[in-house]
Amino acid sequence: MNRINFYGLAFMLVIMIPNIIFAITNKAGFQNLWENKPIGALEQIGRIGCFVLMVLIFPGCGFGFLSDERFAFYLIVNVVLSAAYCLIWIICFKRNSIFRALALSIIPSVIFLSSGILSRYIPLIVAGAIFAPCHIAISYKNAKLEIPQ
Repeated sequence: MNRINFYGLAFMLVIMIPNIIFAITNKAGFQNLWENKPIGALEQIGRIGCFVLMVLIFPGCGFGFLSDERFAFYLIVNVVLSAAYCLIWIICFKRNSIFRALALSIIPSVIFLSSGILSRYIPLIVAGAIFAPCHIAISYKNAKLEIPQ
């Protein structure tokens, strides 16, 4: 059994590229204006879990597609969502908005959750379920605090 999901690795790399470019071009980095330590800790646990579990397959944890059609759907969903993620980064790179914050937090959350569900990979579903609400909440709260009302 293959222990590396090369498709998951490819999707992880694609959604990381805009983040790396942002980190390089914004030396000040991302400022977390909404300081909620428990939510922040859960987000980081979920994020690391999602990153690792998108790539590494642990035996006995339910990884596998029920059919070739479900695998094709997994590829289509992730290609479309990854492309949308990169496109939103390009369009909204210099603009802070609630739309950008929500789109750039919801899309990777859906990628992680749908990948786990479609591949029946329980650990990824759990990590995605921890990451998604925390990441979306932090992104939304930071955008609201950063954008003048």
